[in-house]
Amino acid sequence: MKILGIDPGLRKTGWGLVAWQKNTFRYLDDGFFFQNDELELGQKLLRIFDCLSFLIKKSKPDLIGIEQTFVGSGNVSSLKLGMARGICILTAAKLGIKIHEIQPKLIKKNITGSGVASKDQVNLMIKKILNVVPKSEDSSDALAVAMSIQSKSIGKLDNGEYSSKLDQAIANALEKEKINMRK
Repeated sequence: MKILGIDPGLRKTGWGLVAWQKNTFRYLDDGFFFQNDELELGQKLLRIFDCLSFLIKKSKPDLIGIEQTFVGSGNVSSLKLGMARGICILTAAKLGIKIHEIQPKLIKKNITGSGVASKDQVNLMIKKILNVVPKSEDSSDALAVAMSIQSKSIGKLDNGEYSSKLDQAIANALEKEKINMRK
């Protein structure tokens, strides 16, 4: 299975492509789309759409993962990040590729073992797991997303079973949290 991870942003949108075969990840490629700060918002969003459309058509992923928005103190920046995320989700939907969203804490937990790991810790683990130096911090985050959305847990094997009771417990707790949020 080929998985494309996306770390959306208006200035830089990172992407990372991995293959999941025989319960192992294999690095395929990574990179980012860089935006000129002088472009107006609509042009930036259109560029994300065009670049991501080209990448999806070229790489033909089976699944796309995108990081859920972390809402910080800056309302305007969160809103703009949401626009970039929306364009990424729209692009995947338009091209008929299934997309999964995943929480930043779960990404960190899957990659480092800690939901509060730093970006440097995530980047270090990506280097060790995939034996590659990502092209940017954004593409490193995108590779982490791609690896984490494989059934939303690295611990889930191809046969659908979890590799440990901890991974099963995490999946159950997240599902319970999702049900409680809908109520």
